[in-house]
Amino acid sequence: MINVDTKHILREVDYDAHLEEIQKAHELIEKRNGPGGDYLGWAHYPETYDKEELERIIKAAKHIRDNYEVLLVCGIGGSYLGARAAIEALNGLLGKDKIEIIYFGQTLSPTYVKQVLDYLENKKFAINVISKSGTTTETAVAFRLARDLLVRKLGKEEAAKAIYATTDKEKGALLQLSKKYGYERFVLPSDIGGRYSVFTAVGLLPMAVAGIDVRAFLNGMKIGLEKYGKVENNPAYLYGLLRHELYKAGYPVEMLVSYEPSLVQLGEWWKQLFGESEGKEHTGLLPDAATFTTDLHSLGQFIQEGSPVLFETVLDIIHPAVDVIVPHDEDDLDGLNYLEGKGLDYVNKKAHDGTLAAHEEVGKVPNILISLDKLDAEGLGELLYFFMRACAMSCYLNNVNPFNQPGVEVYKKNMFALLGKPGYEKK
Repeated sequence: MINVDTKHILREVDYDAHLEEIQKAHELIEKRNGPGGDYLGWAHYPETYDKEELERIIKAAKHIRDNYEVLLVCGIGGSYLGARAAIEALNGLLGKDKIEIIYFGQTLSPTYVKQVLDYLENKKFAINVISKSGTTTETAVAFRLARDLLVRKLGKEEAAKAIYATTDKEKGALLQLSKKYGYERFVLPSDIGGRYSVFTAVGLLPMAVAGIDVRAFLNGMKIGLEKYGKVENNPAYLYGLLRHELYKAGYPVEMLVSYEPSLVQLGEWWKQLFGESEGKEHTGLLPDAATFTTDLHSLGQFIQEGSPVLFETVLDIIHPAVDVIVPHDEDDLDGLNYLEGKGLDYVNKKAHDGTLAAHEEVGKVPNILISLDKLDAEGLGELLYFFMRACAMSCYLNNVNPFNQPGVEVYKKNMFALLGKPGYEKK
């Protein structure tokens, strides 16, 4: 169960008073007749996903786990952030799984690329290349290099058996390449954009390889649809409305806060979801993310006493997967025996409570509290769907298309011209 607590936002926001505009935005989502409506395939994906493909994904994941040491996930933006966020959130940062997941194709840094290629020289690895077009520069360059290494190690025929492509069903360079060499293919549906694609093969294959129960994850999305696919008593739409109202009240920055280091990549996924969906026409909230208590020792001073430009959205996991007890120390030179016998979860939550009081009561920083009972595969599926619904609502309330990204194309055109790509000219 996801709960949205509005008691700390330093103002009154009445959900029922906004029912008419919420209803209008909801109908744009459900009827798919608003801006970007062609990319709302994710909204009812629990009812429409390809059951046969899911079984192929699970089968392929088992084969990869049984036969390889490393899965190289080759993608950028929505083509890898969701999977990485889910894997780290559920498996932790120091996972002990028998297979290693390495992320590639998300940077043009020669240092990082060379380090990864050198590391793979003596590893038995498979590649999951993820791209709707197959021509995204960062991913395409990295895939070419990784594929070349794989071919040198195994030969073309065996290398092809170790490559799994997630791409468009009907068109694109990666589809053509997959057909030519016989890569096993999975579909990135044409009506789902990258940042909304974690529930498709884009996220499911890497997650399944990492040992995550993807059926439970999809069931969490189904639960999300049941809870957040309506107007009445909808916490996701409430969150979208709160964001919109705080933005109008003069807070142009939202900071997503968690108290778990394993949720750092969830913050990165969330930043893309909201930033790329909402930041258009010189409007929209700037999404940022922080991990407490770590970042209280760097950003805490600014949040408390700096420019009053932000509000916080705090994600709280009520029941963590594990806990650690503070032991007794005979010398007690660190003065911590007053915590003897207490769990770190208790300490962490008191840090949360103390920080909330400081930021709200002294710093006058509005806080939205989102709590989730526990973070398992099903709970995470529900949470990610919650954020997607909230994002679509928030964007439509702000009269922007949640599903395009025209600004991203500008840097690409400039880069292509500077690199001398055929068809692009310097201006």
